Amino acid sequence: MRIISKLLPASKLKLVISSIGILALVLFSSMVIFEATKVNVVVTDNGMEETVKTHQNTVGELLTELDIVVGEHDALSHGLDEEIQNGMAIDYKTAKEITVTIDNTSRTYFTTKDTVEEFLEEQNFSLTDNDDISHKDADKLADGTHIDIIKAFEIIINDGGNEKKAHTTGKSVEELLKENNIKIDDNDKVEPSLNEDVTADTKITVIRVDIEEEKITDKIAFETETKQDNSLPKGEQKVVTEGKEGETARTYKVTLENGVEVNRELIDEEVTEESVNKVVAIGTKEPEANLVTLSSSSGNSDSSGKTITMTASAFTATCSGCSGYTATGINLKSNPNMKVIAVDPNVIPLGTKVWIEGYGEAIAGDTGGHIIGNRIDVHVPNKSEAYNWGVRKVKVKILD
Repeated sequence: MRIISKLLPASKLKLVISSIGILALVLFSSMVIFEATKVNVVVTDNGMEETVKTHQNTVGELLTELDIVVGEHDALSHGLDEEIQNGMAIDYKTAKEITVTIDNTSRTYFTTKDTVEEFLEEQNFSLTDNDDISHKDADKLADGTHIDIIKAFEIIINDGGNEKKAHTTGKSVEELLKENNIKIDDNDKVEPSLNEDVTADTKITVIRVDIEEEKITDKIAFETETKQDNSLPKGEQKVVTEGKEGETARTYKVTLENGVEVNRELIDEEVTEESVNKVVAIGTKEPEANLVTLSSSSGNSDSSGKTITMTASAFTATCSGCSGYTATGINLKSNPNMKVIAVDPNVIPLGTKVWIEGYGEAIAGDTGGHIIGNRIDVHVPNKSEAYNWGVRKVKVKILD
């Protein structure tokens, strides 16, 4: 200013100073007017809000001014060609790249959603509670997030014969049973094994094994003993001791599979009561005189002995209720072909050897309630032969 004042006269200096002041005022006024004509716009960039004053005409121009590049998948609340209005609120979100792998198949998505749950709903993923997903619903999404999904499949579990459906993503058999509240006892059988991984083709079978102890009481049959007694007339018998059944207690280990017995093992046996054998005395005392009186309808006799005509029926030791033992202690069940006849001891003494027409030689070894007088009963091995014999008249020869 001092230089200018030296060069110019005072009048001209005043003119210059006035011009500069006017120019400055014009510039200041222009700036005020420029600022005053700007519009206010609220811009939210990925959650960060900023109020912007601008002379830009369109949303796109404003975003360019703010160095915001809108990508193909980004979210923008207004069109890029929309005119700017005072008080306008513009919301912009950058899209995030998300990779989703479902059962080993991957696909890339772009989203402006904030959480996993919002993203899955946006893409209409059909998921169930049994599916496995690598993230929780509330997890925040970031660019490059990788979400793994394993879809559950249905299998059938046969639990002790009862079938139930279950869903799994391929855990072990043991884990799947626990998830479905199926408890396994030490004795139970599981197919396949508990540590085997479950696939869509797996069929799980649980065999319920129960091991129980069972006690059973059985009767012990008594035996019949015979002994000779010379105080009794020959052929007579007398029960000396009545027989009595004994008792035994057996303990078994019983194995049941799904309620069905599959094995029985004897683990203990105890005789709780001994049996008592029946004792029968058989008389061996010879009669003092031969009381046999034989009358022969034929009147024939020879040196071999006397002959008498008698009525003969047949019997077998296998009849219902028969003991198989004769009055003289012969076991006919053990000797089914033995020739024995039942007689009236007052006619033919027990122990006498005889010959019977149509039957052969035999021994008088038994008695019978209906065998009285001139009547005998011949022993045959079975009922069929007894029926064939029927009742007939025969000649009986005394041999000794």
